[in-house]
Amino acid sequence: MKRRDLLKYIGMTVGTVALSGTTSIISAAEQKDKRKRVLRIAHITDVHIRPEENAPDRFVKCLEEIKKHKVDFFLNGGDTIFAADYGNITRERVNELWKVWDETTKGINDFEIHSCLGNHDMWWAAPDKKDPMYGKDYVVKQLGIPNRYYSFDKKDWHFVILDSNNNGGSLDDEQRLWLEKDLQAIPIGTPVICLSHYPILAACTHVDGGNHTDSKYISDLFYIHKDKKISCFSGHIHLLDNAVYNDVHYYCNGALSGFWWEAGDKDSAGKTYYKQTPPGYAIIDLFDDGSVDNQYFPHSF
Repeated sequence: MKRRDLLKYIGMTVGTVALSGTTSIISAAEQKDKRKRVLRIAHITDVHIRPEENAPDRFVKCLEEIKKHKVDFFLNGGDTIFAADYGNITRERVNELWKVWDETTKGINDFEIHSCLGNHDMWWAAPDKKDPMYGKDYVVKQLGIPNRYYSFDKKDWHFVILDSNNNGGSLDDEQRLWLEKDLQAIPIGTPVICLSHYPILAACTHVDGGNHTDSKYISDLFYIHKDKKISCFSGHIHLLDNAVYNDVHYYCNGALSGFWWEAGDKDSAGKTYYKQTPPGYAIIDLFDDGSVDNQYFPHSF
């Protein structure tokens, strides 16, 4: 081939590649535009509500802002109250914290709130294990949820709510068996939302740690069910993070309380930030094709 003809051929080839690339981008955009949103969810996590720091008023303002997004329901990712799990916490303090939660959430009583347990929600310092306020059962009652782990369905989406608070951040054997059966029971192609307090997998846990200690078990289980479309949401580490592994998306959506409603410390990138993450909440849009849009909204309250 002559040099002139070779250059002409190369130019045609490059043009074809560029055109095909543009076509694929346009096709992807058109396909995305054709999606139909079936659910909009507010994901709040690590509220750590307490009477100090003007947190009740600030939280109520946050909820009013969230309602403007016209969400269908709330997912509450745990650490609902400031801290009931320390050894010096009294019964009176625990009651005070749950009372503040009840009062501040009156404005969203018309919405379903599907919650999971956070590590700071349980009162372990009760006089004995038979005390009605001891441990997880009392938190389940306070949150109005059916069990410490459970699942439900909405608009052809399957929701799995996990209890991360076992052996330093994992699932217990009973829950593992339940989860295996739960995932096995849903049809192929079912889109799944999995809510946990601890991140099952997060890229930024090298900063402070905080992943599930049984991440390998759960991610291996999800790979067995790669015929479903699984997306996971968490909190706990107060950091904003987005990871993808084996086509499963893992979103860690910061903390609504940021630096526990306080101003911050030397590592805070801004007022009330935890490290580089501002306080905020996420709005999750779910579509009829099983896709997910997760958007984090920092708040200034």
